[in-house]
Amino acid sequence: MPYAGQPDVLVLALPRGGVPVAFEVAQALRAPLDVFIVRKLGMPGHEELAIGAIASGGVRVLNEDLIRLLGVPNNVLQDITARELEELRRREAAYRGSRPPEPIAGRTVILVDDGLATGASMRAAVRALRREGAARIVVAVPVAAADTCESLRPEVEDVVCAVTPEPFTAVGAWYEDFRQTTDEEVRALLDRANAGRGIEHGDHAHHGR
Repeated sequence: MPYAGQPDVLVLALPRGGVPVAFEVAQALRAPLDVFIVRKLGMPGHEELAIGAIASGGVRVLNEDLIRLLGVPNNVLQDITARELEELRRREAAYRGSRPPEPIAGRTVILVDDGLATGASMRAAVRALRREGAARIVVAVPVAAADTCESLRPEVEDVVCAVTPEPFTAVGAWYEDFRQTTDEEVRALLDRANAGRGIEHGDHAHHGR
C-alpha cells in the first residue's frame, strides 16, 4: 500500500464527516491523524455565497474576483474573517483539546473527507496546505462527483476517489448511515488514533520529524 509506514505521512480529516473515514485511513497507513478545519466566508445576507475561506493555521483564501465584483468593503471582510476564525478556534479546541496541531511543513499530507460534491472546502484546504508548506498533497475520498475529482488533479500530487457514480446526486446518497458525526465522536476518534500511536511509537514520537 503506497504511503503505509512512511515517517513523513500525515492524515488530515475535514471535520466532521471526514473524521471516521480518515481514522480508518490513518490506522491502515500507521500514520498520525489530525483535523484540518475549513470555514467558508459567506457574503453577508447571502451566506451560502462563498467569497473565501479560512483554514487551520489561520490561512485565508479569498475569491478576489467575486469580492471585487460584489464590492465587499475590507472592514466587512475583516469582520467575517474574525467571526469565522473564532468558530474555527472553538472547534479546534473542542476536537483537539490541549494537544498541539501536527506540523505540516515538508510532509506528505493525505487530506480526507467523506465525499466530494462541489469540492469547494477541499480546494480551500489544498490551497491552505500549500501555504503551510506541505511537500505532497493527496486528496482521498470514498465517493465523489467524477468532474470534481478531475478538476482537483492539477492542484495536488494524487487524487484517490474510490467510486465516482453517475449520476452522482449527493454524497449522502452513497452511504447506508449518513448521520451527522458529533463533536464528541470527532474528539474520541482523534484521542483513539493518537493514544494508539503513543503506545506503538513512544509518546509524540511523530513530532519533529
